Amino acid sequence: MQFIDQAEVQVQAGNGGDGLVAFRREKYVPAGGPSGGNGGRGGSVILRAVENLQTLLDFRYNHLFKADDGQRGGPNNRTGASGHDRIIEVPCGTMIYDADTDELISDLVSPNQTFCVATGGKGGLGNQHFLSNRNRAPERALPGLPGETRFLRLELKLLAEVGIIGLPNAGKSTLIAALSSARPKIADYPFTTLVPNLGVVRKPTGDGTVFADIPGLIEGAHLGTGLGHDFLRHVERTRLLLHLIDATSPDPIADYHTIQQELHAYGRGLPDRPQLLALSKLDALSQEAETVNALAAQLEALSQVPVFKISAVARTGLEPLLNQVWQSLEVLQAEALEAGALEAEALLKGTTAEPKTPLPLDAIDSCQPSLDADLTAPIP
Repeated sequence: MQFIDQAEVQVQAGNGGDGLVAFRREKYVPAGGPSGGNGGRGGSVILRAVENLQTLLDFRYNHLFKADDGQRGGPNNRTGASGHDRIIEVPCGTMIYDADTDELISDLVSPNQTFCVATGGKGGLGNQHFLSNRNRAPERALPGLPGETRFLRLELKLLAEVGIIGLPNAGKSTLIAALSSARPKIADYPFTTLVPNLGVVRKPTGDGTVFADIPGLIEGAHLGTGLGHDFLRHVERTRLLLHLIDATSPDPIADYHTIQQELHAYGRGLPDRPQLLALSKLDALSQEAETVNALAAQLEALSQVPVFKISAVARTGLEPLLNQVWQSLEVLQAEALEAGALEAEALLKGTTAEPKTPLPLDAIDSCQPSLDADLTAPIP
Protein backbone atom coordinates (compact mmCIF):
# COMPACT_ATOMS: atom_id res chain seq x y z
CA MET A 1 0.00 0.00 0.00
CA GLN A 2 1.34 3.41 -0.95
CA PHE A 3 1.87 5.81 1.94
CA ILE A 4 0.30 9.23 1.38
CA ASP A 5 0.34 11.67 4.30
CA GLN A 6 -0.78 14.91 2.60
CA ALA A 7 -3.74 15.69 0.38
CA GLU A 8 -5.74 18.68 -0.84
CA VAL A 9 -9.49 18.33 -1.31
CA GLN A 10 -12.53 20.43 -2.04
CA VAL A 11 -15.68 19.88 0.02
CA GLN A 12 -19.07 21.18 -1.00
CA ALA A 13 -22.10 21.05 1.28
CA GLY A 14 -25.58 20.64 -0.15
CA ASN A 15 -27.79 23.61 -1.01
CA GLY A 16 -31.00 24.17 0.88
CA GLY A 17 -34.25 23.36 -0.87
CA ASP A 18 -36.48 26.15 -2.14
CA GLY A 19 -39.67 27.13 -0.36
CA LEU A 20 -42.97 26.47 -2.14
CA VAL A 21 -45.85 28.73 -3.08
CA ALA A 22 -49.08 26.73 -2.68
CA PHE A 23 -52.66 27.19 -1.43
CA ARG A 24 -55.14 24.87 0.18
CA ARG A 25 -58.10 24.19 -2.10
CA GLU A 26 -60.01 21.45 -0.28
CA LYS A 27 -63.72 21.16 -0.88
CA TYR A 28 -64.83 22.02 2.64
CA VAL A 29 -62.13 24.60 3.37
CA PRO A 30 -63.47 27.84 1.85
CA ALA A 31 -60.59 29.97 3.10
CA GLY A 32 -57.69 27.55 3.08
CA GLY A 33 -54.94 30.07 2.72
CA PRO A 34 -51.27 29.54 1.88
CA SER A 35 -49.81 26.07 2.49
CA GLY A 36 -46.40 26.11 0.85
CA GLY A 37 -43.84 24.18 2.87
CA ASN A 38 -40.24 25.04 3.66
CA GLY A 39 -37.33 23.58 1.77
CA GLY A 40 -35.15 20.94 3.40
CA ARG A 41 -31.68 21.77 4.61
CA GLY A 42 -28.67 20.72 2.56
CA GLY A 43 -26.40 17.94 3.73
CA SER A 44 -23.15 18.76 5.50
CA VAL A 45 -19.67 17.35 4.88
CA ILE A 46 -18.28 15.65 7.99
CA LEU A 47 -14.85 14.12 8.54
CA ARG A 48 -14.62 11.15 10.90
CA ALA A 49 -11.45 9.55 12.27
CA VAL A 50 -11.26 5.76 12.06
CA GLU A 51 -8.66 3.25 13.24
CA ASN A 52 -8.57 1.00 10.18
CA LEU A 53 -6.90 3.62 7.93
CA GLN A 54 -3.19 4.46 8.07
CA THR A 55 -2.79 6.67 5.00
CA LEU A 56 -4.55 9.36 2.93
CA LEU A 57 -4.35 7.26 -0.22
CA ASP A 58 -8.12 7.53 -0.79
CA PHE A 59 -7.71 11.26 -1.48
CA ARG A 60 -5.03 10.95 -4.14
CA TYR A 61 -7.44 10.59 -7.06
CA ASN A 62 -10.66 11.86 -5.49
CA HIS A 63 -10.43 15.57 -4.68
CA LEU A 64 -14.10 16.65 -4.65
CA PHE A 65 -16.62 15.57 -2.03
CA LYS A 66 -20.25 16.73 -2.24
CA ALA A 67 -23.20 16.34 0.06
CA ASP A 68 -26.79 16.04 -1.13
CA ASP A 69 -29.02 19.07 -1.71
CA GLY A 70 -32.20 19.59 0.28
CA GLN A 71 -35.54 18.96 -1.44
CA ARG A 72 -38.10 21.59 -2.32
CA GLY A 73 -40.97 22.16 0.09
CA GLY A 74 -44.29 20.48 -0.59
CA PRO A 75 -47.96 21.50 -0.40
CA ASN A 76 -50.01 21.20 2.78
CA ASN A 77 -47.15 22.74 4.77
CA ARG A 78 -44.85 19.78 4.12
CA THR A 79 -41.16 20.47 4.61
CA GLY A 80 -38.83 19.12 1.95
CA ALA A 81 -36.51 16.25 2.78
CA SER A 82 -33.09 17.19 4.11
CA GLY A 83 -30.03 16.21 2.11
CA HIS A 84 -27.90 13.34 3.37
CA ASP A 85 -24.66 14.30 5.07
CA ARG A 86 -21.42 13.21 3.39
CA ILE A 87 -19.23 11.43 5.94
CA ILE A 88 -15.58 11.09 4.93
CA GLU A 89 -13.37 8.66 6.83
CA VAL A 90 -9.80 9.70 7.58
CA PRO A 91 -7.03 8.09 9.65
CA CYS A 92 -6.65 8.99 13.30
CA GLY A 93 -4.09 11.77 13.56
CA THR A 94 -5.35 13.75 10.56
CA MET A 95 -4.98 17.51 10.85
CA ILE A 96 -7.40 19.66 8.83
CA TYR A 97 -6.18 23.00 7.46
CA ASP A 98 -7.98 25.67 5.47
CA ALA A 99 -6.03 25.66 2.22
CA ASP A 100 -6.72 29.37 1.59
CA THR A 101 -5.67 30.73 5.00
CA ASP A 102 -3.46 27.84 6.19
CA GLU A 103 -5.41 27.91 9.47
CA LEU A 104 -5.66 24.72 11.50
CA ILE A 105 -9.37 23.91 11.69
CA SER A 106 -9.37 20.65 13.61
CA ASP A 107 -7.15 17.77 14.70
CA LEU A 108 -8.86 14.38 14.62
CA VAL A 109 -6.98 12.20 17.09
CA SER A 110 -9.49 9.91 18.80
CA PRO A 111 -11.37 7.10 17.00
CA ASN A 112 -14.86 8.13 15.82
CA GLN A 113 -14.06 11.80 16.46
CA THR A 114 -15.96 13.94 13.95
CA PHE A 115 -15.79 17.48 12.66
CA CYS A 116 -18.12 19.30 10.27
CA VAL A 117 -15.97 21.04 7.64
CA ALA A 118 -18.83 22.39 5.49
CA THR A 119 -22.33 23.18 6.71
CA GLY A 120 -25.33 22.59 4.50
CA GLY A 121 -27.50 25.51 3.43
CA LYS A 122 -30.77 26.26 5.16
CA GLY A 123 -34.00 25.57 3.37
CA GLY A 124 -36.04 28.47 2.01
CA LEU A 125 -39.31 29.55 3.60
CA GLY A 126 -42.62 28.65 1.98
CA ASN A 127 -45.37 31.19 1.43
CA GLN A 128 -47.12 30.13 4.66
CA HIS A 129 -44.55 32.21 6.56
CA PHE A 130 -45.54 35.41 4.75
CA LEU A 131 -49.17 35.36 5.82
CA SER A 132 -50.18 38.64 7.49
CA ASN A 133 -53.19 40.83 8.09
CA ARG A 134 -52.25 42.88 5.06
CA ASN A 135 -51.49 39.95 2.76
CA ARG A 136 -53.85 37.01 3.17
CA ALA A 137 -52.68 35.23 -0.02
CA PRO A 138 -48.91 35.66 -0.25
CA GLU A 139 -47.31 34.44 -3.46
CA ARG A 140 -43.79 34.73 -2.16
CA ALA A 141 -41.31 32.07 -1.13
CA LEU A 142 -37.59 32.12 -0.48
CA PRO A 143 -34.96 30.04 -2.24
CA GLY A 144 -32.70 27.79 -0.24
CA LEU A 145 -29.32 29.06 0.88
CA PRO A 146 -26.21 27.64 -0.78
CA GLY A 147 -24.04 25.22 1.16
CA GLU A 148 -20.48 25.98 2.18
CA THR A 149 -17.62 25.25 -0.21
CA ARG A 150 -14.12 24.97 1.21
CA PHE A 151 -10.68 23.96 0.07
CA LEU A 152 -8.91 21.85 2.67
CA ARG A 153 -5.41 20.50 3.19
CA LEU A 154 -5.22 17.24 5.07
CA GLU A 155 -2.01 16.34 6.85
CA LEU A 156 -1.50 13.01 8.57
CA LYS A 157 0.74 12.71 11.60
CA LEU A 158 0.93 9.11 12.71
CA LEU A 159 -0.11 8.33 16.26
CA ALA A 160 2.62 6.39 18.04
CA GLU A 161 3.80 6.31 21.62
CA VAL A 162 7.45 5.67 20.73
CA GLY A 163 9.29 7.02 17.69
CA ILE A 164 12.47 5.22 16.58
CA ILE A 165 14.91 7.69 15.02
CA GLY A 166 18.46 7.50 13.75
CA LEU A 167 20.61 7.74 10.64
CA PRO A 168 19.89 5.42 7.68
CA ASN A 169 20.95 1.82 8.33
CA ALA A 170 21.05 2.31 12.09
CA GLY A 171 18.88 -0.79 12.54
CA LYS A 172 15.49 0.86 13.07
CA SER A 173 13.53 -1.49 10.80
CA THR A 174 15.31 -4.53 12.20
CA LEU A 175 14.41 -3.44 15.72
CA ILE A 176 10.73 -2.88 15.00
CA ALA A 177 10.59 -6.25 13.22
CA ALA A 178 12.15 -7.93 16.26
CA LEU A 179 9.77 -6.27 18.72
CA SER A 180 6.49 -6.54 16.80
CA SER A 181 4.72 -8.35 13.98
CA ALA A 182 5.63 -5.61 11.49
CA ARG A 183 7.69 -6.82 8.52
CA PRO A 184 9.39 -3.77 6.98
CA LYS A 185 11.87 -4.02 4.17
CA ILE A 186 15.38 -4.66 5.52
CA ALA A 187 18.56 -4.40 3.43
CA ASP A 188 22.20 -3.37 3.78
CA TYR A 189 21.99 -0.12 1.81
CA PRO A 190 20.85 3.37 2.90
CA PHE A 191 17.23 4.55 2.59
CA THR A 192 15.80 1.04 2.59
CA THR A 193 12.80 2.40 4.46
CA LEU A 194 10.93 4.99 2.40
CA VAL A 195 7.79 5.29 4.56
CA PRO A 196 7.15 5.18 8.32
CA ASN A 197 6.52 1.68 9.64
CA LEU A 198 4.18 1.05 12.55
CA GLY A 199 4.41 -1.91 14.89
CA VAL A 200 2.46 -2.84 18.01
CA VAL A 201 4.69 -4.00 20.86
CA ARG A 202 2.98 -5.92 23.64
CA LYS A 203 3.54 -4.94 27.26
CA PRO A 204 3.82 -7.59 30.00
CA THR A 205 0.25 -6.67 30.96
CA GLY A 206 -0.95 -7.53 27.45
CA ASP A 207 -1.67 -3.98 26.32
CA GLY A 208 -0.21 -2.86 23.01
CA THR A 209 1.99 0.18 22.43
CA VAL A 210 2.57 1.58 18.96
CA PHE A 211 6.19 2.06 17.84
CA ALA A 212 6.97 4.06 14.68
CA ASP A 213 10.11 3.65 12.58
CA ILE A 214 10.83 7.13 11.20
CA PRO A 215 12.96 6.94 8.02
CA GLY A 216 15.34 9.24 6.24
CA LEU A 217 16.91 11.42 8.93
CA ILE A 218 20.24 12.72 7.69
CA GLU A 219 22.11 15.99 7.93
CA GLY A 220 19.94 18.75 6.48
CA ALA A 221 16.70 16.78 6.85
CA HIS A 222 14.86 19.82 8.27
CA LEU A 223 15.69 21.68 5.02
CA GLY A 224 14.33 18.93 2.77
CA THR A 225 17.47 16.87 2.29
CA GLY A 226 16.78 13.17 1.96
CA LEU A 227 13.40 12.01 3.26
CA GLY A 228 13.50 13.48 6.75
CA HIS A 229 11.69 16.70 5.84
CA ASP A 230 8.68 14.65 4.74
CA PHE A 231 8.55 12.44 7.82
CA LEU A 232 9.84 14.57 10.69
CA ARG A 233 6.24 15.66 11.24
CA HIS A 234 5.36 12.14 12.34
CA VAL A 235 7.79 12.41 15.26
CA GLU A 236 5.72 15.29 16.66
CA ARG A 237 3.00 12.89 17.80
CA THR A 238 5.30 10.57 19.73
CA ARG A 239 5.68 10.85 23.49
CA LEU A 240 9.08 9.16 23.68
CA LEU A 241 11.98 9.04 21.21
CA LEU A 242 14.25 6.01 20.92
CA HIS A 243 17.47 7.10 19.24
CA LEU A 244 19.38 4.24 17.62
CA ILE A 245 23.09 4.72 17.00
CA ASP A 246 25.00 2.29 14.83
CA ALA A 247 27.85 0.94 16.97
CA THR A 248 29.72 -0.12 13.80
CA SER A 249 29.77 3.45 12.49
CA PRO A 250 33.19 5.11 12.10
CA ASP A 251 32.10 7.94 14.43
CA PRO A 252 29.00 7.16 16.58
CA ILE A 253 29.43 10.43 18.52
CA ALA A 254 29.16 12.45 15.30
CA ASP A 255 26.09 10.42 14.33
CA TYR A 256 24.46 11.31 17.65
CA HIS A 257 25.17 15.02 17.14
CA THR A 258 23.77 14.91 13.59
CA ILE A 259 20.35 13.67 14.67
CA GLN A 260 20.18 15.99 17.67
CA GLN A 261 21.02 18.99 15.50
CA GLU A 262 18.25 18.09 13.08
CA LEU A 263 15.72 17.81 15.92
CA HIS A 264 16.75 21.23 17.24
CA ALA A 265 16.65 22.78 13.77
CA TYR A 266 13.16 21.36 13.12
CA GLY A 267 11.89 22.58 16.50
CA ARG A 268 8.18 22.17 17.31
CA GLY A 269 8.95 20.66 20.68
CA LEU A 270 11.16 17.83 19.43
CA PRO A 271 14.35 18.93 21.26
CA ASP A 272 12.46 18.70 24.58
CA ARG A 273 10.92 15.30 23.85
CA PRO A 274 12.13 12.59 26.29
CA GLN A 275 14.71 10.29 24.71
CA LEU A 276 16.40 6.95 25.22
CA LEU A 277 19.61 5.95 23.44
CA ALA A 278 20.57 2.52 22.19
CA LEU A 279 23.78 1.30 20.58
CA SER A 280 22.68 -1.16 17.89
CA LYS A 281 24.33 -3.90 15.83
CA LEU A 282 26.49 -5.23 18.65
CA ASP A 283 26.44 -8.63 16.92
CA ALA A 284 28.50 -7.14 14.05
CA LEU A 285 31.13 -5.52 16.28
CA SER A 286 34.71 -6.71 16.20
CA GLN A 287 35.69 -4.43 19.07
CA GLU A 288 36.19 -5.58 22.63
CA ALA A 289 33.57 -5.10 25.33
CA GLU A 290 35.66 -2.46 27.08
CA THR A 291 35.60 -0.26 23.98
CA VAL A 292 31.81 -0.59 23.67
CA ASN A 293 31.33 0.18 27.36
CA ALA A 294 33.52 3.26 27.03
CA LEU A 295 31.49 4.44 24.03
CA ALA A 296 28.23 3.90 25.89
CA ALA A 297 29.55 5.81 28.92
CA GLN A 298 30.64 8.69 26.67
CA LEU A 299 27.22 8.88 25.04
CA GLU A 300 25.46 8.71 28.40
CA ALA A 301 27.58 11.56 29.76
CA LEU A 302 26.90 13.57 26.61
CA SER A 303 23.14 12.99 26.41
CA GLN A 304 22.31 12.64 30.12
CA VAL A 305 19.92 9.78 29.25
CA PRO A 306 20.26 5.99 29.63
CA VAL A 307 22.19 4.22 26.87
CA PHE A 308 21.41 0.56 26.10
CA LYS A 309 23.51 -1.91 24.14
CA ILE A 310 21.35 -4.08 21.90
CA SER A 311 21.36 -6.39 18.93
CA ALA A 312 18.01 -6.77 17.19
CA VAL A 313 19.34 -9.61 15.03
CA ALA A 314 20.61 -11.63 17.99
CA ARG A 315 17.72 -10.33 20.18
CA THR A 316 20.06 -9.37 23.00
CA GLY A 317 19.57 -6.40 25.30
CA LEU A 318 15.97 -5.87 24.18
CA GLU A 319 14.30 -6.73 27.49
CA PRO A 320 16.10 -4.06 29.57
CA LEU A 321 15.40 -1.53 26.83
CA LEU A 322 11.68 -2.34 26.79
CA ASN A 323 11.47 -2.22 30.58
CA GLN A 324 12.89 1.29 30.51
CA VAL A 325 10.46 2.26 27.74
CA TRP A 326 7.47 1.08 29.82
CA GLN A 327 8.72 2.92 32.91
CA SER A 328 9.27 6.13 30.94
CA LEU A 329 5.79 5.95 29.40
CA GLU A 330 4.22 5.43 32.83
CA VAL A 331 5.99 8.52 34.16
CA LEU A 332 4.89 10.56 31.16
CA GLN A 333 1.32 9.33 31.55
CA ALA A 334 1.29 10.32 35.23
CA GLU A 335 2.70 13.75 34.40
CA ALA A 336 0.09 14.25 31.68
CA LEU A 337 -2.75 13.32 34.04
CA GLU A 338 -1.43 15.66 36.72
CA ALA A 339 -1.07 18.50 34.23
CA GLY A 340 -4.58 17.88 32.93
CA ALA A 341 -6.01 17.91 36.44
CA LEU A 342 -4.25 21.19 37.27
CA GLU A 343 -5.44 22.77 34.03
CA ALA A 344 -9.02 21.66 34.67
CA GLU A 345 -8.86 23.04 38.21
CA ALA A 346 -7.51 26.37 36.99
CA LEU A 347 -10.16 26.54 34.28
CA LEU A 348 -12.88 25.76 36.80
CA LYS A 349 -11.68 28.52 39.11
CA GLY A 350 -11.41 30.98 36.26
CA THR A 351 -14.89 30.37 34.86
CA THR A 352 -16.86 30.29 38.12
CA ALA A 353 -19.71 32.70 37.54
CA GLU A 354 -20.37 35.43 40.08
CA PRO A 355 -23.89 35.42 41.54
CA LYS A 356 -26.01 37.86 39.61
CA THR A 357 -27.51 40.83 41.48
CA PRO A 358 -31.30 40.88 41.10
CA LEU A 359 -32.85 43.90 39.39
CA PRO A 360 -34.44 46.47 41.73
CA LEU A 361 -38.21 46.66 41.70
CA ASP A 362 -38.24 50.16 40.18
CA ALA A 363 -36.19 48.89 37.23
CA ILE A 364 -38.67 46.07 36.67
CA ASP A 365 -41.56 48.53 36.77
CA SER A 366 -39.81 50.79 34.26
CA CYS A 367 -39.49 47.90 31.82
CA GLN A 368 -43.12 46.85 32.08
CA PRO A 369 -44.75 49.49 29.80
CA SER A 370 -42.49 48.72 26.86
CA LEU A 371 -43.10 45.01 27.34
CA ASP A 372 -46.86 45.52 27.32
CA ALA A 373 -46.56 47.64 24.18
CA ASP A 374 -44.66 44.89 22.39
CA LEU A 375 -47.28 42.30 23.30
CA THR A 376 -50.18 44.45 22.10
CA ALA A 377 -48.55 45.60 18.87
CA PRO A 378 -50.43 44.53 15.69
CA ILE A 379 -49.04 41.71 13.61
CA PRO A 380 -47.36 43.18 10.51
